[in-house]
Amino acid sequence: MPPTPSFGPHDSYTRTAIAFHWLIALLIVCGFALGWVMTDIPGFTPTKLRYFSWHKWIGVTVFALAVLRILWRATHGAPPLPRRMSAWQRAAANLTHFALYALMIVIPVSGYLYSSAANVPVVYLGLIPLPRLIAPDPVLKVVLKDVHITLNYVLLVLVCVHVLAALKHQLIDRDGLLARMLPFLR
Repeated sequence: MPPTPSFGPHDSYTRTAIAFHWLIALLIVCGFALGWVMTDIPGFTPTKLRYFSWHKWIGVTVFALAVLRILWRATHGAPPLPRRMSAWQRAAANLTHFALYALMIVIPVSGYLYSSAANVPVVYLGLIPLPRLIAPDPVLKVVLKDVHITLNYVLLVLVCVHVLAALKHQLIDRDGLLARMLPFLR
């Protein structure tokens, strides 16, 4: 007989929080994959330029949704972690979630600033030109590109840790933690 979940039926995320989580996760995966593919295309082909535009649109969308998600989270707290979870796991979960939220803001900002430093405009959805926040700067361009890439790899590692922890809770601990974000598992 599987262990009983260590939280009650009302200890779940709201539908809005779940929608934000999965929509942002999908966009991050698409943005990362697109970034990986587009940087391997040699030269400046129409396809590469189109991928760069889509990558930027995804970044702007992730930023906007992350801001809304943080506002939602500030007014609708997360459900408590399972009671049987150790103190170090609670601390790790809280730190990882904080880092994920921070990266959802900082990565798009670093990409946006990189575009500005590279003197490449960001036109959201090909319709809305976004203002430049910094002047073109070839030295800063290199730094911001490195920052943007490095932060994306940090995000990749944290997402892997997050997924592995969720699977551990589902398959080993069987504490029902994953069902809070995937209600169909109940």
